[in-house]
Parts: sequence; C-alpha cells; structure tokens
Amino acid sequence: MAKLVLLVLIGGKFMDIDNVILRINELAQKKKTVGLNEDEMQERARLREHYLQNIRNNFKQQLDSIEFTDELSSSDQDSNK
Repeated sequence: MAKLVLLVLIGGKFMDIDNVILRINELAQKKKTVGLNEDEMQERARLREHYLQNIRNNFKQQLDSIEFTDELSSSDQDSNK
C-alpha cells in the first residue's frame, strides 16, 4: 500500500509533516534538558507555525467540503404538521 506524504514548504524547501513533527519534538526535548540557542528557538517557532498553519488549512478544507441541506424527507414533513 502506498503511503501518502504531506509536504510542507519551510524556508524554501519541502519537508514531510512527519519530519516536521519529529524535529519539533527533538527541539522540545532539547529545550527541557539543555536549552535552546537563538537559532534553535527561531527554528522551533517557525516549524510550529508551519505545523499549525497546516492544521488550520486542513480544518478549513474539511469545513468547506461540508454541504448543508434543509430538505426534509416526506415522512419528516408529515410528522411536523
């Protein structure tokens, strides 16, 4: 079975979302143990923002694909009279 890979454009290069999450987690662990330098803090903020933007876009796409209908079936219409 083929694996679907979601790519995110970060700093002019594409990263798959799994690697983005792995790197975010690596930086989080390092922050807890030894701390982060300025470059790592900027990378962490950038990766997190891209990750969150990806979630927002996916959620928006899901909402945009929802179709609302007001139609009642004939049995519903009869019971509402």
